[in-house]
Amino acid sequence: MIEIVKLTGSRAAESAKLKKILSRGGGLNDDVLTRTDAIIREVRERGDAALIEFTARFDGVQLTPETLRARRQDIEELAAQVDDELIAAMREAIANIRHYHEHQLTGDWEIERANGVRLGQRVRPLEIVGLYVPGGSAAYPSTVMMNAVPAQVAGVERIVVVTPPAQFKQNPVIAATLKELNLFEVYTIGGAQAVAALAFGTETIPRVDKIVGPGNQYVAAAKKLVYGAVDIDSIAGPSEIVVVADDTARADFVAADLLSQAEHSEDAAAILITPSEKFAEAVREEIVKQTRTLSRREIIERSLADFGALIVVESLDAACELADQIAPEHIEVVTADSEATAAKIHHAGAIFIGPYSPEPVGDYFAGTNHVLPTGGTARFSSALGVYDFLRRTSIIRYTEAELRRTVASIGRLALAEGFDAHARSATIRTVDS
Repeated sequence: MIEIVKLTGSRAAESAKLKKILSRGGGLNDDVLTRTDAIIREVRERGDAALIEFTARFDGVQLTPETLRARRQDIEELAAQVDDELIAAMREAIANIRHYHEHQLTGDWEIERANGVRLGQRVRPLEIVGLYVPGGSAAYPSTVMMNAVPAQVAGVERIVVVTPPAQFKQNPVIAATLKELNLFEVYTIGGAQAVAALAFGTETIPRVDKIVGPGNQYVAAAKKLVYGAVDIDSIAGPSEIVVVADDTARADFVAADLLSQAEHSEDAAAILITPSEKFAEAVREEIVKQTRTLSRREIIERSLADFGALIVVESLDAACELADQIAPEHIEVVTADSEATAAKIHHAGAIFIGPYSPEPVGDYFAGTNHVLPTGGTARFSSALGVYDFLRRTSIIRYTEAELRRTVASIGRLALAEGFDAHARSATIRTVDS
């Protein structure tokens, strides 16, 4: 099960357990990248024919160009299987997500400088976005919401959904989510071939400007390989949480929060950082107790054994410093003064403050986005948001008077870089004929 690790001073950075946690995931191996690259090339060269062939090979489903796209009627019939209470919860969650993300909208701006020069920025949404919805035994309607709603708020007019062909039959809740979001351009293909189709287009599937949404290692590899031809959200790693807590927190609450992340996968990381060894012991006892009743017990136990830790440090300041070094996807802060403690933390995808702000409220309902940076990338990356679906274009309006005033400086800078044609482009306009 999960172990208690005592760290003091500079030893924190040298902890073998912490190094193991921070190095998990391992990235994409060469074999996966090679196989994925071959799939992408086939889709680029043969379009729909390659999609149909790969779907038959990998999913055991025979499609035709006419059946690549799911019928609206089928989506609506599947959505009707979902109970009304879940639909009501879904609608409220969507409203919360939409309300939060509307505050991220930004508009055009302009400034005026000397001699009538006007400079500005024009903000426009992407025209078409691709959303990958993973298949398998699990269904993640919340992830569909978190990816689609910010795009809709940004003003993206066309969202193209791809998902493995068995997805709708296995998980009608996904169809219900798509219906609630009015997303009916849905193609029943998955894997690297779906990413390739979105990135380059086929006879049936349009080329998009950006691809968002999670998937397996082949989907991640495909997103990595097509980046540049199309934008992507990120290459997401395993889920992770750090809880910074003192002995004023409830051990059962903290244990439940750690378990909520450990159940994601065997390589998920769940870490408590506390100045109280007694509290760490109490959390461990609660973890053992609560794990017995959970349906994903085997996954949780492997995750906690390999990548979980209850870390005891010298002080709350040391806890905050260590949390910043880890820069995790999620940080919960539960201390005597949670606000003051949280103010000392700078690197996290999302910070949950106080005993009644567990991480799942962010996953599902609060309205903040749960597509977050992982693997320490919170040092330089942010949550998915409206701004990820907007293009910013610079606007320049110079005048003759200002060009004449500055042409010598422009010419000197251009010539310093060896670009005499650049210099002439400016000077030719100031030579009196």
